[in-house]
Amino acid sequence: MKKGFFILLLLLALYSNNSWSQVNLLNAKVPQEVGLEQEEKSNPIAYGYIDDRDVLWSKTVWEIIDLNERINFPLYYPTINNGLLSSSRKSLYRILYDHIVDGSITEIYSTSYFNDSEKLTFEDLTDILESKNLSPEGISKANAGEQITDDDYDIYRIATDKIAQYRIKGTWYFNKRLGELKYRLLGIAPVAPDVSTLSQGPEAMQDALVPLFWIWFPDAREVLANNLVFNPRNSSQGISFDHLLNSRRFNATIYKEENVYEDRQVNEYIYEDALRQLLESERIKAEIRDFELDMWNN
Repeated sequence: MKKGFFILLLLLALYSNNSWSQVNLLNAKVPQEVGLEQEEKSNPIAYGYIDDRDVLWSKTVWEIIDLNERINFPLYYPTINNGLLSSSRKSLYRILYDHIVDGSITEIYSTSYFNDSEKLTFEDLTDILESKNLSPEGISKANAGEQITDDDYDIYRIATDKIAQYRIKGTWYFNKRLGELKYRLLGIAPVAPDVSTLSQGPEAMQDALVPLFWIWFPDAREVLANNLVFNPRNSSQGISFDHLLNSRRFNATIYKEENVYEDRQVNEYIYEDALRQLLESERIKAEIRDFELDMWNN
């Protein structure tokens, strides 16, 4: 009896879950009806209020999420906007860019310190994300004194396939009221080759990686909460980008921590030694992790 009841509950749970990537797939009469029911909006995961007096200890760190690592692939793919997968699945960069264009995300800055003087508009991003160079035909026309038109320029743009990393800024803090170590993501920046190097080949691009812009993460949370990440193990159970980033379902390497030396980066005091830089990153991680353990061992 109990076994039959358990099986019934399992079946009900399975049938009650709609497919996030193929909504209405089983009921669609024509292909255009697939996905039509995915109209409801999701709210970001509630943080709750944190009183400054409850923060016993904190440390702000900057990290690099390398998109070449398999665990970070959900932040990178799909790279091609072909109208097929892209109608239901988008890369993190495309989500951020599209909602900057439509005005849903407005807190965009040139650095991770988010000063008012560093705030960017969409027009400011044009020079960062797009480059126009005279084509060989255009150069020939210019040398001959002929009129140059827009067709004589080669246009290079930063798209999803050019994103190599993400940089994130966040604060680890110990909440003495709850007795827990918590993490709060504050900023995120896509990293790609400098747009001026796109015409110079892969080697030049690889050596010119720069953060394109920094987004104040709380301003993007509503957008990210309504865009789902592909789950390779179960396509009917996706999670939102907001959930993925807040729960740290990615691998990252610390490249900077707040410090008295004007927040210098690890590679500024450990020169040309990738192994020692990685060990230093792990040391900072261990220091943060051990703080919570030490709270209960003293």
